[in-house]
Amino acid sequence: MLGPVILAASRSDRMRRLISAAPVTKQVVDRFIPGETVDDIVPIITDLTGKGLELTMDVVGEDITTPEQAAAARDAYLLLIDRIKDLELGTRVEVSVKLSMFGQALPGGHELALANVRPVVEAAAAIGTTVTLDAEDHTTLDSMFAIHEELRKDFPQTGCVIQAYLFRTEADARRLAASGSRVRLVKGAYKEPAEVAYQNRQEIDKAYVRVLRTLMEGEGYPMIGSHDPRLISIGQELARSAGRKPAEYEFQMLYGIRSDEHLRLAAEGHRMRVYTAYGTDWYGYFMRRLAEKPANLRFFVRSMVSKG
Repeated sequence: MLGPVILAASRSDRMRRLISAAPVTKQVVDRFIPGETVDDIVPIITDLTGKGLELTMDVVGEDITTPEQAAAARDAYLLLIDRIKDLELGTRVEVSVKLSMFGQALPGGHELALANVRPVVEAAAAIGTTVTLDAEDHTTLDSMFAIHEELRKDFPQTGCVIQAYLFRTEADARRLAASGSRVRLVKGAYKEPAEVAYQNRQEIDKAYVRVLRTLMEGEGYPMIGSHDPRLISIGQELARSAGRKPAEYEFQMLYGIRSDEHLRLAAEGHRMRVYTAYGTDWYGYFMRRLAEKPANLRFFVRSMVSKG
């Protein structure tokens, strides 16, 4: 199993320096992270929305060690939302945030993250869009769900992410489905211990289907975060069985992965949202993309061999 090895490397300063210095790395990273600044990303936004796709935008970066860095992350998102407003794409482009970027891991981090994320949620609502709180490792989730619940008091459209591989997720899904939440379901991309998470791929897939059924049969808005053709097909069938119309759920996939499938689903009338990240602190995000799918790692290795 290479996934855990890659996830361990994502936390290694030595591996960060080695991979960052490789000449081919930028070329490969660009497949998943198509820019470093808001100006870089605007052509991507206009191109994808012009093709009938929707987006969720992520400013990458998680290693926040000071309140000043957390405030800078907040300001980066506010700048992004201003640009979405200028493009008049508030109905097509939302944003995704990791609360670690807003200071969640710092002393007093729960309150700090809530204080930093609230103006981002307010600004998003003002232009007709919303924010989804990304899930991180299991130790952060109680705080994330509490912040999600607090934000939904004033902004009920605020979404959150749940991870199928965690044992707790089926209970979380029942609670969120009953409350009418917007919920993105993913398999999970952090290295979690066997005490809290399924380790076997088949068990994770089974859990994904169980949780997705709960979301489809609930009162909320399910967002199917997967590139797996079988799970996508199952998601469509569960939606039909639950009597959901195409506007009542959506698919989400990562920028740079199965792009033809993005267009196919959109052409068939499905809501298809592309998770698009940008920024300079790309390393952790990039390594998790490699860990999630062997094809991503093979792509990177082939590029290293052919260009090295």
